[in-house]
Amino acid sequence: MFRSLAAFFRYSLVACALWVACPVTIVSAQEPAAAGETAPAKKAPHKKTLFDTIKQGGIVMVPIGIMSVFTIFLVVDIYLRTASKRLVPEEEVEKARQLFMAGDYVNCYQVMKANPCAFNNCVKYGLSFVGKGKEQTEEALLVEVGRENNRLQNRINYLSVIGVCAPMVGLVGTVVGMMGAFASLGESGAGDTSKLSEHIGEVLVATASGLFIAIPAFMFFYILRNRLTAQMHWLEDEVTSIFRNMPYDHFQGLEIGEEVTYAALPNWIEADPNAPLAL
Repeated sequence: MFRSLAAFFRYSLVACALWVACPVTIVSAQEPAAAGETAPAKKAPHKKTLFDTIKQGGIVMVPIGIMSVFTIFLVVDIYLRTASKRLVPEEEVEKARQLFMAGDYVNCYQVMKANPCAFNNCVKYGLSFVGKGKEQTEEALLVEVGRENNRLQNRINYLSVIGVCAPMVGLVGTVVGMMGAFASLGESGAGDTSKLSEHIGEVLVATASGLFIAIPAFMFFYILRNRLTAQMHWLEDEVTSIFRNMPYDHFQGLEIGEEVTYAALPNWIEADPNAPLAL
């Protein structure tokens, strides 16, 4: 019995020694590998590109992208259309002045019609009313200036529409992303952070993209609107100065232009001018 107990304790001590020594041996064997040149390099972190960020925003990035392209197009197009060379070209103003000073109003009407622009359209429209007197001519000039202003203002208003709709579309992406985040929490709980972070990223990208489009759209809306207002005042001044000393008395009953007149004399006057009126 004694020998058996002595052997048991001896084998137990040997086993404990081996159990303690084995980890030390393994660590000591791994240390040169960790310090050596053949150790595996750490994996470089993945950097997101702009396309990856846009893709993370979800399906709402498609209408937001369309609105961004449309915003750029509108800003460039309206800026060019409201330039002085497009609205009131100096060479066209000089042509109108020379023809007015020469009294060649019929030829002036044809020249203005051949080169349409805001200034020429106003002069052409005003010439078609000179036979009706000063008041109607000046009123017609203001009407045409207002028409030109409305034509450009309608384009500028699209920037306001984009500025209002872009955050709303981003908000839709926010709601969709939050719905996905809560669905992920319900399925896998808070332990699965990868899906949760993906949905939160969708929320943030969609919201930020909507604001990123809306803020410049509103800024350029007010900038271009003020630019258009200043140009319309200048157009009105140039047009009214052309007609300032117009000899309206000599145009009484005359028609300049090619506009079709649909109003004619009543048919009973043409049939029998002396017959009494019976309405």
